[in-house]
Amino acid sequence: MSIVVTGATGHLGRHVVEQLLEKVPADQITAVVRTPEKAADFAERGVKIVVADYNTPETFDTVFAAGDKALLISGNEFEKGRVGQHKVVIEAAKAAGVALLAYTSAPGPLAAALADDHRGTEEALLASGVPYALLRNGWYNENYTENLAPVLEHNAVVAAAGDGRVSSASRADYAAAAVAVLTGEGHENQTYELGGDEAWSFAEYAAELSRQTGKEIAYNNVPAETLIGILTGAGLPEPFAAILAGVDVSIAQGQLIVSTGDLSRLSGRPTTPISEAIALALKG
Repeated sequence: MSIVVTGATGHLGRHVVEQLLEKVPADQITAVVRTPEKAADFAERGVKIVVADYNTPETFDTVFAAGDKALLISGNEFEKGRVGQHKVVIEAAKAAGVALLAYTSAPGPLAAALADDHRGTEEALLASGVPYALLRNGWYNENYTENLAPVLEHNAVVAAAGDGRVSSASRADYAAAAVAVLTGEGHENQTYELGGDEAWSFAEYAAELSRQTGKEIAYNNVPAETLIGILTGAGLPEPFAAILAGVDVSIAQGQLIVSTGDLSRLSGRPTTPISEAIALALKG
């Protein structure tokens, strides 16, 4: 029996593999990657490396074995039809007879276009009959703190989120929940709504940035159309900019508040507050 992690060298996947290495022997972990060179450090520690690509179905033919537990980390190639990509993995997992397939989805209340692929994947997973765990991940702290340069340059947090609040947590927190599901028992056919313990508003985020930097950083709430223009002006493709603006609209409507406590309960620890993520980003 192996624990199989797709997208293992991505931002979330790396955290999952690192935390699995703390809990199970390396030879029980299979890291699925597109570029093996990026997984060289895992290979050196005894993790099995398998090269497979969501866009090439036959590469998944021998990835899984009966009784495996697996984590399908959602792809980020929005333009290539993510539901179809994910079905490749689901069908391979079904054919092999995996014991559990966990999927990193989006919060249940999220109605933004970003969630469409996740809902489609959930439907395919449930229809497959494979024992599943839906890990409906909320927003990551790093979505905001990884690119602070323009915020600090312009002394402004720009969003279309109104007074909406976000229950964010760190990637490491969400990885810990995934590891708990992959290494624990009784998670078959369960749905977990995952989010940070404390929700914050963008005005509070700007205030915390001001406090930690000593600068006066304002929150500029703008219409979604204006935000799309700003993002495309910064080089983002318009369809992706529209998706991000749509998420902000959902935030304004309260759709990224997650109050279940599932994340801290699964991980066994409080989630990482946005203030801590800011401090870490500013150090870097």
